[in-house]
Amino acid sequence: MWVFPVVLGKGKRLFENGVPPCGLTLVETRSTPSGVLLNTYRPAGALPGGSPVSENPSDAELARRRKLAAEEAQG
Repeated sequence: MWVFPVVLGKGKRLFENGVPPCGLTLVETRSTPSGVLLNTYRPAGALPGGSPVSENPSDAELARRRKLAAEEAQG
């Protein structure tokens, strides 16, 4: 599995509002006995080449966005 850590700034909030999209650099990784990876990242600046968010989202992505919007509206 490949992981590309980025902060996109949309969807459920990981950081407060207003945090711009940015790349992350892996600083440390540890594995638990059960196989869970604990990754520590630091900010790595702006994303190269613009945003990875597709300008033509799939039907599944549009449905995901509607679901998130409905959840946010409910509180």
